[in-house]
Amino acid sequence: MRTFLIIWFGQFISTIGSSMTNFAIKLWAWELTSQVTTLALLSLFTLIPSILITLVSGLIVDRVNRKILMIIGDAVAAISTVFICYIYLNNQLETWHLYLTSAVNGAFGEIQSLAYSTSISMLVPKQQYTRASSMNSAIHYGSIIIAPGLAGVLYYMIHLSGILVIDLVSFTIAIATIFTVHIPQLNINNKSQNDLNFWQEIIFGFRYLIARPSLFAMIATGSLFWFFHDIGATLSSAMILARTNNNATVLGSISSAAGLGGVTGTIILSIWGGSKRRINGFLLGMIGAGISKTVFGSAQGLMIWLPAQFCSSLNFPMLTSSSTAILLSKVRPDLQGRVFATESSIQQIVSAIAVFISALLADHVFEPAMMLGGSLTPLFSGLFGTGKGAGMAILYVISSLGLLLVGLGGYAYPKLRNVEYIVPDHDVEYPQIAKIP
Repeated sequence: MRTFLIIWFGQFISTIGSSMTNFAIKLWAWELTSQVTTLALLSLFTLIPSILITLVSGLIVDRVNRKILMIIGDAVAAISTVFICYIYLNNQLETWHLYLTSAVNGAFGEIQSLAYSTSISMLVPKQQYTRASSMNSAIHYGSIIIAPGLAGVLYYMIHLSGILVIDLVSFTIAIATIFTVHIPQLNINNKSQNDLNFWQEIIFGFRYLIARPSLFAMIATGSLFWFFHDIGATLSSAMILARTNNNATVLGSISSAAGLGGVTGTIILSIWGGSKRRINGFLLGMIGAGISKTVFGSAQGLMIWLPAQFCSSLNFPMLTSSSTAILLSKVRPDLQGRVFATESSIQQIVSAIAVFISALLADHVFEPAMMLGGSLTPLFSGLFGTGKGAGMAILYVISSLGLLLVGLGGYAYPKLRNVEYIVPDHDVEYPQIAKIP
């Protein structure tokens, strides 16, 4: 675990810097345009290149030194940060510059993230998979506690350029920690690999999952969950800013509450170790998140937003670490890169669709319909109010109810509910596999 903890620490520091930059860029973009579409495009330009490279990235991660890939990913992100800082200081920064760097970071970040995720099984024992996965959730949620509140204060003191410099320092720390450790490499079965042509390699993850319907059902259910989640996630910052007159402090407080909930969930999971049946953690996490987010979207003040956001994020470490632990235990280490890449590509495609739909519906349907005299005000003004942010709140609640239904629906499908019994662990299955299906 020592090597894992060193790498984990570097990624944690790096993620804090990146989260501060993302928060500051959202504030800058919202002040410039006041459009959900602008914020959505930042996500889309990150997702689209990532989708295009994902399947190839799985092949790369299974063939190339993962330590080198992680260093390259962090280095490219650092170069992008320097570029944005330079043009901002010269008063030349425009939204298209952010779209460009988001695209570059999306592509290389996918490879870096995949290399890191699939290294877990090479660094920690099998019985620690859930704990290691939950610690990765702590990277995300720990940074959310620190980064938004800190960036919200510093944004008006040192501006976007100062936050970018902090981000650059964090990347330097991350790269340094990776340099200091040894990451074991895979023993690749060259004969098995050579039996497949390039196209077969690219679609390998799909073929692998289709041959194992229970694993495919888990990934499909997870992707449907993230579809509804990302509809709401696209709206959340804009909805809060619209309802608080661009109050960065309120937005930072809500983000910090999310981080605190996520870290609390991670600590509980690390001590507890997770449910004996990991699929329960996966599905119950969806149900808990759906209920909490429905309450969040229905509220109009900080007194409800803060506890609802905390309770929502409390579920995600259990949800994500449970599904990751199932895949790590069921898929052979030398195949994990391509299988994880397939999962990532499916989720990113549905996320891109969700972001596009969310922005379109918010700016052109729900927001106009909830202005004074709008078509939906007679039905929903009593619960959501009227004016800026009210339409986004309705769409947010609709997406949150979708999360709840996905979790409940998962229990109704036996192949998903019993995935851990149906699919054998890879160390049991491995000797029996001669050829990839």
